[in-house]
Amino acid sequence: QVKLVESGGGLVQPGGSLTLSCTASGGDFSRSIMNWFRQAPGKERELVARINSFNVPWYIDSVKGRFTISRDNAKVTAYLQMNGLTPEDTAVYYCNSPRATGDYWGPGIQVTVSS
Repeated sequence: QVKLVESGGGLVQPGGSLTLSCTASGGDFSRSIMNWFRQAPGKERELVARINSFNVPWYIDSVKGRFTISRDNAKVTAYLQMNGLTPEDTAVYYCNSPRATGDYWGPGIQVTVSS
């Protein structure tokens, strides 16, 4: 059984930065894809960033140049460094990892960008 737990969310002013962490337990972290999704109020959940087992990242256009996804296999943790935050980035952010045994999600963490 794989368990994912997010941390690092909170309230930040426009233009500010936050780093989200997703720590995994169970399964083979080093071989897994790690995704960050977000869901804003009244909107569908969307994939924001992905990193594969070769450390190749992918980003949705709206966060390119502002967000950086990374991973530390020794710490079984994926990160999402978010810079230049805007109110449009306000959402619940979810860590996700599709595995052969299933599609695993963290409980989500709130990120609020407001002055």
